[in-house]
Amino acid sequence: MIVANPIYDIVFKYLMEDERIARTILSALLKKEVVSVAVRPHEYTNDQRSSLSVFRIDFGATVRESDGTERLILVELQKTWLETETLRFRQYLGVHYSNPKNMIDGHALPTVAVYLLGHKVGDIDEPVLYVHHESYDYYGNIVTKGLPNAFIDSLTHDSIIVQIPRLHGQINNRLDMVLSIFDQTRKDELDEHVLRLDEQIYASDSDMEHILHRLTMAAADADMRHDMNVEDEYFSVIEKRDTEILIKDRKLAEQTVQIQEQAVQLQEQTAQIQEQTAQIQEQAVQLQEQTAQIQEQAVQLQEQNLIIRSSIAMLLKAGMSIEDIASKLNLTPEVVRQMMT
Repeated sequence: MIVANPIYDIVFKYLMEDERIARTILSALLKKEVVSVAVRPHEYTNDQRSSLSVFRIDFGATVRESDGTERLILVELQKTWLETETLRFRQYLGVHYSNPKNMIDGHALPTVAVYLLGHKVGDIDEPVLYVHHESYDYYGNIVTKGLPNAFIDSLTHDSIIVQIPRLHGQINNRLDMVLSIFDQTRKDELDEHVLRLDEQIYASDSDMEHILHRLTMAAADADMRHDMNVEDEYFSVIEKRDTEILIKDRKLAEQTVQIQEQAVQLQEQTAQIQEQTAQIQEQAVQLQEQTAQIQEQAVQLQEQNLIIRSSIAMLLKAGMSIEDIASKLNLTPEVVRQMMT
C-alpha cells in the first residue's frame, strides 16, 4: 500500500485535522484513553517559513485515568525535520504558560509536550522517551500524599520525545503500531513523498485502517503533492543554509582552537624568556659579587705588598743581609730583591 509520508507538514496537518486520528495517535503516545480532543486556537505555527522549521499543533484533550476519572490536559505537539535549538521549543511552551485561555480556577491546565523529531538526540537509542516529573522531600524520598496537585501541575510538565530516525519497523506494542506510519525506513526508493506499508499488519484494526485511508487520499491529492514539493524546496534551502553555517562555525571553532594553542605557546615562550632573564640576572649578580671579591682581594694584596716592602726597607736599614731578611719573612732571596726595586 502506498500512502503519503506524514513527515511532511502538509500531510501531518491533514492527518491531525481528523479528530478520530488525533485521538488515536494521542492515546497511543499518552498511554491513556483520549475521550475527546480539540485543536486549540493559533495551533499551526509554520507560516513564517523563512525563519521557522518547527510545526506545532496545540490540543485540548480530555483523558480518562486508570480510576475512571476524566480530566482536561493540554498537549503541545511539535514536529521538526531539522535539528532545532531547544530555545525555540521553550519559547513555544512559554506561550502556553502565559496564555490566560489555558487557565482554569486560577491554575494552568496540566501540559504534556510531545516532540516528533526528524533527527536523533545524541546517542540515545530508545525511539520514544517519556520524561516525567516527580516530587521529593529534603531526603530524596518521593512525595505522593496530596498529589497530583493543580498548583504543582500548572508549574511543571511531562514530555514525550519521539526520535523518528530510531523507528526501524519493529512493532511490539500499540505505540509502535501507531508510530509505524512515520517510519522513514519504509520510504519509497524513488519517491520519498510516499511510504510503502504492509496493509496486512493493520488488518482488523479499524483505527489504523482509518489512518491509512486518510494517508492514501493524501497521496492521491495533486495539491498535497505540490505542497510536499514546496516543502522539499524550502527545507533544501534551510539545509544548505544550515550546512554553510555549520561549516563556518567549524572553521571558526578550529581558528579559535588554533588561537588558543598559539596563546598557550606564547605564554610558554614568555615564561621561558622570563626564566632565562631571571637566570641571566642571577648570573650577573653572581659575577658582580665575584668581581667585588677579586677587587677586595687585590686591595688586600696591595696592602700586604706595602707592608712587606716597608719591612724589607726597615730590615735593610738595620743592616740585615738579604738572606737573613728572606729567612725572617719566609721569602726567597729572589722575591726580596724583586720587592726592593
